[in-house]
Amino acid sequence: MKFDFIAKHRGTWPVRWLCAALGVSRSGFHGWLTRPRSARAQADDVLMAKVRASFLASSRTYGARRVWHGVLADCGICGLHRIGRLMRAQALRARPRRHGLPADTGVRAAEAVAANVLDRQFKADAPTKNGWLTSPRSGPLKAGFTSLPCSTCSHGVLLAGR
Repeated sequence: MKFDFIAKHRGTWPVRWLCAALGVSRSGFHGWLTRPRSARAQADDVLMAKVRASFLASSRTYGARRVWHGVLADCGICGLHRIGRLMRAQALRARPRRHGLPADTGVRAAEAVAANVLDRQFKADAPTKNGWLTSPRSGPLKAGFTSLPCSTCSHGVLLAGR
C-alpha cells in the first residue's frame, strides 16, 4: 500500500521525501517497481473480469454471494470473501431491494379521519355530595405519568394535584 501510494504521487513530490515520510527505503520502492506481479495478483485480475461480467449480467442486482455462485459455476474454486474483496476493489455494489409501499389510489375515505376526542366540554350538572365537581384521583401516580389530576371545588377554586 505504501509503495502504491508513492508510485501514484511521485510526480508531485520527490520519491525520497515520500519514502522518508512513510518510513520505507528508496531501494525497496525501486525494487517493487521492477518486480513482476505475483501469481495471486495475476489470478485476481482474471477473476475480476469474471466478477464484473457476472455482476453486470445480473443488471447490477447481485451481491457477493450470488456473484460467487456464478463464478464457482464458471471457473471452479474461489472463496466468497475473495469475491467480496474484488467487488469492493471495483466499487461494485448491488442495488438495494425496493420494498414496495401500498399503492396510493388518491381517494381518501371519510372514516379514515379520527374523531376529535380532545374537543370536549366538561360540565357538571351539580356538585357531588362532598362538594367536588369532579372527584380527585385516589392512589399513587402510575409510572410514566407526569401530570397530576386537577379538581375544582364547588366554589370554583382550582386545586391541582389533590
